[in-house]
Amino acid sequence: MKVVIFAGGYGTRLTEETTARPKPMVEIGGRPIIWHIMKTYAHYGFTEFIVLAGYKAEVIKSYFLNYFMINSDFTIDLGSGEIAWKQKSSENWKVTVLDTGLDTMTGGRLKRARDTIGEERFLLTYGDGVSDTNILESIRTHEKGDNWVTLTAVTQPGRYGALGLSDDARKVRAFREKVAGDGGLINGGFFVCEPQVFDLIDGDETVWEEQPMERVIERGKLGSHWHHGYWQSMDSLRDKAVLEKAWSSGSAPWKVWS
Repeated sequence: MKVVIFAGGYGTRLTEETTARPKPMVEIGGRPIIWHIMKTYAHYGFTEFIVLAGYKAEVIKSYFLNYFMINSDFTIDLGSGEIAWKQKSSENWKVTVLDTGLDTMTGGRLKRARDTIGEERFLLTYGDGVSDTNILESIRTHEKGDNWVTLTAVTQPGRYGALGLSDDARKVRAFREKVAGDGGLINGGFFVCEPQVFDLIDGDETVWEEQPMERVIERGKLGSHWHHGYWQSMDSLRDKAVLEKAWSSGSAPWKVWS
């Protein structure tokens, strides 16, 4: 199953970091946050990634093109150009980076990747949030329901939008993004999706969290997997500091890999 990562936004609420690089490339513990997210998925056996780039896409492309070199020791003969690798350190990942347009909205980015994703189930997330959520459990929840999308619901303060769930917490009845004053459960940004969702996206101007989600709800096809553990997005310098502190302490809750 492919893992699709939104990585194309401007990161306007983190401008101190994102003037030179896209938000998924902002580092936590010396590694881009997108790397932390990918390590989580890889821990559960999902190693084929599609990165939906836009703003400063070249920075993301350069990172993955040079990943092996950056993470390996070597000796180079500057006369001949011959390289002897001392220590090969890399990941067993297959990464596709798609430039989905500078101003394309999240839904439009996803629709542009339809041919690359294929007509099959896929995993979807954002390139700016980490969690210790069990990806396999969310897939099992999805498989138990007759849903086109299953999102992971997490608990966060009221500065985020709230979800309205059914009594058994298996269906999403309402989906509101960033409504001031709301509390309770929110969209944690880890989705399991069926290919039917592509037909619910109009075009480049479509925001994934708006019309497509509303249309999924109208059809009774939006499910919920409730995660009771750790979740943290990186929307501000304060959020980055929280993540840095957790990582430097050696006990980052989202580090599920060894």
